[in-house]
Amino acid sequence: MAALHKLTGNFAATDVDGELLIVDLDGGELFSLSGTARSVWDSIDGRRDESQIAEHLSAAFDVDAATLEADIAVFVEELRAAALIGPAK
Repeated sequence: MAALHKLTGNFAATDVDGELLIVDLDGGELFSLSGTARSVWDSIDGRRDESQIAEHLSAAFDVDAATLEADIAVFVEELRAAALIGPAK
């Protein structure tokens, strides 16, 4: 599985009281991230793939990495569909 990175030219983001608001510049879709979703977003750094992100966050959320990985996969697919993330180069 390839590491994930943010396609920074495709979105605008701002933090509002601990909630991250991301606007897809092409489609106009708004993402509001907090809690686990925000932690997943913050973990997309161009070095980690989905399973490594799950492993990284499993201790913080006291959740089994395999369970967390399934949830992350759904979220990552939404981000990919909006062209907010892609494989690291």
